[in-house]
Amino acid sequence: MTDNLPSNGVTANPWRRLREFTDARIGLGRAGISLPTDRLLEFQLAHARAQDAVHLPLDVDDLCHQLAEMGGDVPPVVVHSRAVDRMTYLQRPDWGRRLDEASRERLSHSEDTPQAPYDLAIVIVDGLSSRAIQQNAAPFLDALLNALDNDPQHDWHLAPVTVVEQGRVAIGDEIGELLNARAVLVMIGERPGLSSPDSLGLYLTWAPKVGLTDAYRNCISNVRPAGLTYPEASRRLLYLLRESRQKQLSGVQLKDRTQDDVIDHQADGIHNFLIS
Repeated sequence: MTDNLPSNGVTANPWRRLREFTDARIGLGRAGISLPTDRLLEFQLAHARAQDAVHLPLDVDDLCHQLAEMGGDVPPVVVHSRAVDRMTYLQRPDWGRRLDEASRERLSHSEDTPQAPYDLAIVIVDGLSSRAIQQNAAPFLDALLNALDNDPQHDWHLAPVTVVEQGRVAIGDEIGELLNARAVLVMIGERPGLSSPDSLGLYLTWAPKVGLTDAYRNCISNVRPAGLTYPEASRRLLYLLRESRQKQLSGVQLKDRTQDDVIDHQADGIHNFLIS
């Protein structure tokens, strides 16, 4: 029996060659009835990285420095949710969806001097992965601002960038409402997976106000070098921004047709029912 075992004691899995095409844990092989030691250690490392992504605080000073190097005229505004610390944030998601009073006052304008409407408010939120924001927020925003500056269809009047600590997606609705923005874009660290602890999510909402549900948002996820690249993500987002501005809506009523050339085909006169 032992003569038939491979020299390293690991029985290979025929799916192993497919691992070069995916980060999924397939074709790991086995040592007896267990995982090979190196594959087990890889899993434990990935699990530790996912935990770190959730619990490590966002380095706000470093992020603001990255944003300042992009040459913006107005520095970002740093605000905080009602969750005073990370443990509260994890235990009370509802508090992560609203600003604390000091932040509300910072963003509010006097009724005597109402704020002229902005076309778009950009909100950067730590979310469940500070690593995603630390690594991806500034380079993606740079790609997006270049796309907006070179948009031949519209001029975009942008609100000052807002950075939120201990925030959830819905906090962007309150910020957009306070800034009198027609639309709000929330860039947030997504819940980390075992192969993607640094995934950035984008959420677009037209006419933001407190109390909206996810049905009113469009989402683009997995923005990172190993996932959806910055240029491609900014291209898709620019399409949604244009459509949202033209139709004055977002969410389930606004379809992302940036990949129609991939899934829309006609055979024998029959259209794809998913997008008809």
